[in-house]
Amino acid sequence: MSSQAFCLFVSTLLLFPISTASHWWFMSELYMFGAQLMCNVADLPGHQQQLCQQNPDVVVSVGKGAELGVQECQKQMQNEMWNCSTDSKDASVFGKVTRKATRESAFVYAISSAGVVHEVTRACRRGELRDCYECDSSPRFVNSNDSFQWNGCHEHLAYGTKFAKLFVDSREKGRDARAKINLHNNRVGRRAVKNQTVIVCKCHGPSASCQYRTCYERMAPFSEVGSYLLEKYRNVAKVTVHQKGNELILTNGKLALKPSSDDLVFSEKSPDYCEPNSVTGSMGTSGRSCSRTTEGHGSCKVLCCGRGYNTLQDLWRYDCRCKFHWCCRVHCQKCRKVVNKYVCR
Repeated sequence: MSSQAFCLFVSTLLLFPISTASHWWFMSELYMFGAQLMCNVADLPGHQQQLCQQNPDVVVSVGKGAELGVQECQKQMQNEMWNCSTDSKDASVFGKVTRKATRESAFVYAISSAGVVHEVTRACRRGELRDCYECDSSPRFVNSNDSFQWNGCHEHLAYGTKFAKLFVDSREKGRDARAKINLHNNRVGRRAVKNQTVIVCKCHGPSASCQYRTCYERMAPFSEVGSYLLEKYRNVAKVTVHQKGNELILTNGKLALKPSSDDLVFSEKSPDYCEPNSVTGSMGTSGRSCSRTTEGHGSCKVLCCGRGYNTLQDLWRYDCRCKFHWCCRVHCQKCRKVVNKYVCR
């Protein structure tokens, strides 16, 4: 961003106060300006503001993690009725949709929390954080049946998880149902990163015989975390607060059962996303791309809410009939084809 654009952005924030209370998700729009401005403009509540001022290197990664969460949310929800649309005029980023404890809110809280864990851990691995060792040297559980030895640089997931919990959870105050639901979904997001870690191994021995292996843990690509949480979203559990134990319990049974630690939870019905609604924050589905040949998620039948769809034609240009010429060039022709695109009315 140019210096002129930067000044314009800051001036706009200062001269035209945001109409709604900001959320830490708003840091996704500010981290590129540095920690000091981010902490001041984001209008964070007490403890988050304190953490922001005391940990300038880490909170930049928090902002990057918030952006990572927004991007992955939009990628994973592109075929859902609500496609994780953002509101540029609302400092809560997602607008009014997340004000209620719906299944969509559950996914946003989880993917955002996971994004912070992922980005803070990566920043630690790159040596960008002053208080975090690049490698986690804590001992790993050794199974007698394992055919490898733990060795190498484990990513410091424990540090990323700890700071994400400290920063993200500190926003939730009180013992009301919404706070409990948000905290639960935050935790599901953090656990999702841990659950999707992978073991990377290197072979050792004569002529790469892999006589023995040394292995270390790595986080999976964030897209895999997003896909994992999307499945949780599609199987989200409805909960209420137990009057006696003051804990979240499932509403679909006679017994007071607690939700699983890895299940997303919600308590309120989602609004109708078919039509724009300024009260609920729904932007409607008109103009959304859809699939004419499939059923269910992303299909025109579902996304267009019975309004039908329009067929548009796009002209695609691509390389074709490529030939290799010695040595060492590849020559291709330019081909074109017309592709139909279907858009909800």
